[in-house]
Amino acid sequence: MPLKVNILIVDDHPFIIEAYKNAIKGYNSADYEFTITQANDCRSGYDNITSPQNGAFNIAFFDISMPPYEEKNIHSGEDLAMLIKKEMPDCKIILLTMHTELLKISNIVKNINPNGLIIKNDLTFDELLTAFDKILHEENYYSQTVVKLISQIQYDNIDVDQFDKQILYHLSKGTKTKDIPSYVPLSLSAIEKRKLNLKETFNIKGGSDIDLIREAKNKGLL
Repeated sequence: MPLKVNILIVDDHPFIIEAYKNAIKGYNSADYEFTITQANDCRSGYDNITSPQNGAFNIAFFDISMPPYEEKNIHSGEDLAMLIKKEMPDCKIILLTMHTELLKISNIVKNINPNGLIIKNDLTFDELLTAFDKILHEENYYSQTVVKLISQIQYDNIDVDQFDKQILYHLSKGTKTKDIPSYVPLSLSAIEKRKLNLKETFNIKGGSDIDLIREAKNKGLL
C-alpha cells in the first residue's frame, strides 16, 4: 500500500504552484500517494494550517515573500514556516526565495532550519525533483547558491531575531515607535533599545528610522 503524503503549497505566483505540482506529478513512484492543498497568500496559508479538516501536512512549500495576514501577525512564508513547525512539528519544510543576501539566508537557517531552501534563480524542474526526492528520503536539500552563502555564515556576526524583524516591519509600514507596543509584545523602552542596537549593528548609529528601514531592505530583512 502506498504511503500517503499530504502536501501544502503556498505561493502567490500561480505558475510557480503549477511548477511544484508538475514536479510532484512527475515523481514516478508507486510507493507514495500525494494529496496537494494550495494557497496563494499568508491568510489562506494560515487558514489551511490551522484548519482541522486538512489534517497534518507531511511536506510544506512556502514562498518567502507573500501578501501578509496582518490580523495574525503573519507577514511572510517564514512566519508560516514557524507556525507549521509549532502546529505540525513533523512536517518537512521547503522554502523558496529570490533573496540572496547573506543575513537573510543566515536568519532563515538559524530560525527555521528548513529541510529545503532553494533560491528561485537556481530553480529548474530537475532541481525541484531532486529536492523533493531527497526530502522524501529524510535528507535536506539546499540549492547551490544557498550552499555558497551558508559557507560564509560562520563569518557573519549580525544577529536579528523575530522581535527585531517585527519592529522593522511596523516601522516600514509607517507605524510610530510609540505605537509599536500595540503590535509587538515588548515595552516601549525595550523597542527603543532594540532600534538603537539595530542601528549600531547596521553601522548607522545616529541615523534616522528611514536610514534603518533602508538598510534593513538592503540586507533582505524586509
